[in-house]
Amino acid sequence: MLVKLAWRNLWRQKRRTVLTASALALALLLSLFMRSLQEGGYASNIDNSARFFTGLIQLQHPEFKESQSIDDLLPATDAFIEPVRNNPHITHLLPRIESFALAAAAEKSKGVMVLGISPELENRYSHISQRVVVGEYLTDGDSQVLLGEGLAKSLGLSVGDDIILYGQGYRGQTAAGLYPIKGIVKFPIPALDQQLVYLPLTQAQTLYSTGDQVTAWVLHTDDLVNLEQTVNELSRTYINRAVVRDWQDLSPEMAQQIMMDKVGGIFMMYLLYGIVGFGLFATILMMTLERQREFGVMLATGLLRRKLLMLIGIESAFIGVLGVVLGLILTLPVLLWFYYNPYELTGELAQAVLELGWEPVLKVLIAPWLFKEQIMLVLGLLFFCLIYPMWRIYRLDLVSALKGGAHAD
Repeated sequence: MLVKLAWRNLWRQKRRTVLTASALALALLLSLFMRSLQEGGYASNIDNSARFFTGLIQLQHPEFKESQSIDDLLPATDAFIEPVRNNPHITHLLPRIESFALAAAAEKSKGVMVLGISPELENRYSHISQRVVVGEYLTDGDSQVLLGEGLAKSLGLSVGDDIILYGQGYRGQTAAGLYPIKGIVKFPIPALDQQLVYLPLTQAQTLYSTGDQVTAWVLHTDDLVNLEQTVNELSRTYINRAVVRDWQDLSPEMAQQIMMDKVGGIFMMYLLYGIVGFGLFATILMMTLERQREFGVMLATGLLRRKLLMLIGIESAFIGVLGVVLGLILTLPVLLWFYYNPYELTGELAQAVLELGWEPVLKVLIAPWLFKEQIMLVLGLLFFCLIYPMWRIYRLDLVSALKGGAHAD
């Protein structure tokens, strides 16, 4: 009976019900869009950085993190990597040689990061071939290299020119080689664009005299949500044989930037909730005050106070559901539009974003946990705003309520 009565009460004052539900819908629309845009940007930049450089997870020699030495290697054998292949959350598995070298051409030189890669596997993972702006992508049998566009400009090189790589190889051996440039790649992240040199894995192993070994196995999971679980499983599997590092450990600067940005975004979101909450509280309080005679009559005819509170609670729950449904109806088309049509920043703002090492594209994340989080926050806001009005109703004086107006307390 209370449910039916609550539903009828809502539509006796349609404007009041619609306004209250609209306030909740607006809060959900703004907060969900803000958080989806925020988390979408994080996911995009994490994915870009991972695919072009670190990967989401790396298996490394236990000493490699501190030493960054070409002497601390892992086996590049099927027996060593077999447990990873059996993990259901791993979607990509790539062997890499990662080391430093001095790149020289004519009278110019620059320190670079050399990545020895398996061209076919790497292209499936990061689609590097689509970012080749001049020349061609590598193949497994090549003895040529790919350069970042920024690095090529710094050294004054183009396709067909030769580049000298000079460094230290395995166990103190000299690493030196002359390589023709097969292609130039444009990276979305400037820091990578100005320092990366791609070399086929076999050529990198020859250059650094590593034999059938690699500095890291790069892994990618099917979803960021499964990352922590996967890292824990692999850590147990490779205990004392390898260290399992996730992207936050591999790119602490990016992790710190994201954390600081996330804190600012959450602060703005709660500020928004505060503004909307004041309006919602005022609406609910006014709704309570103007209905005091109605509540007095219900109490006078025998309705228990606890049932009256239950009635108000059910009415509020209906309004909350209406607000959430309306908010989702308004929000989903907006999110879907931005999901399939990411907005690309231009001008000075785009340059500022690039300088931070992020891609200047606004993308949104559509994930069930994000919807659940914001819906729970909006409903929590509604019920928080109900605390004082419900307390007023609980201590309502029956005689004063029946008199109405200024006599009501």
